[in-house]
Order: sequence, then C-alpha cells, then structure tokens
Amino acid sequence: MTTHSHTRRSLLAALTLGAARPSAADAVQPRPWPAGKATPALVLPAWEGPPWRLLDARGTVVVINFWASWCEPCRAEMPSLELLEQRHERDRLKVVAVNFRETDGTIRRFLDATPVSLTLLRDTDGSAARAWQVRVFPTTVVIDRQGRARFSVTGEVDWTGPAAREWIRSIL
Repeated sequence: MTTHSHTRRSLLAALTLGAARPSAADAVQPRPWPAGKATPALVLPAWEGPPWRLLDARGTVVVINFWASWCEPCRAEMPSLELLEQRHERDRLKVVAVNFRETDGTIRRFLDATPVSLTLLRDTDGSAARAWQVRVFPTTVVIDRQGRARFSVTGEVDWTGPAAREWIRSIL
C-alpha cells in the first residue's frame, strides 16, 4: 500500500468514525426514502454461494447494511443485526451485509476474528454503494416486502433497541 493510499484510507476511516457516531443529544433517526426515487437494483456476489439478487427477495423484508471491516461502528452493530435477523426469521426478515471494496484476505481475517452468520455480499468496486448513495458507514436501508426502499439509517444502531424495534415493526 502506498503512503498516499494509506493516508487516504486512514482519513476516510477517521471521517467515517466521526460521522457515524452520534452524540447522546443526536440520536440516530431513520430517513424516509425520497418520494419518487426508485429503489436501485442490487445484484452482488455472495461471500459464499451464488450471487444474491434483491429482486429474488420479494415477499421478504430486507435490511441492507453497507459496512467495512475498518469501520468500528460497523463492527459494533454487527451482533445486533444478527439478532434482528434471528428474532424475525419467522416474519421473513433477511439481513444482508454488503462489504465495501475489501479484499478476500481482509474479509477472511475479519470473519476469522468475528464469525458472522449473515448473508455477506461483496461490493468489490463500490458501484452498489454509489447506486444506493452510501457516503458514510455504516448505512442501512430497509426494503419492504414489495421490494421498495422505505427508509435508511446512517450510523451505528442497536437493532435490538426500542427505537429500531419500532422502525422494523412498522415495516413487518
């Protein structure tokens, strides 16, 4: 890695950490998906298994979490995303974790240190993050059973907490 790319990655990580961690006074809130804005397609290779397509998930509530292993808030919220999926499995809720532009080795090291049971997708070139207008990690988008994006949340969330339970209940 060149010094320039190392510095750029460090700066990106610092900006992401600062932007994604709300202060106690600024609780993370969902933003409604913009009226009239289409839900982007999502077709990405899975970490293990065939490519995953959002279109194939119709009839299921899908929680799409954009993350990277260098993002501390991303790592911190991963266990609550797993619990969210486990608790709502019978309600047909699926969480997919979209990794942003990391190598196989980086993802493997992360999974060795932090086993994750979620469906892990790979945004190898960042095109999915661009299509979904993700600028801060983590960003999570919730899709209803008809395949429409309903809201997004930027920053770390306790997906088992009372606020998130209400957000999800409104979609289920």
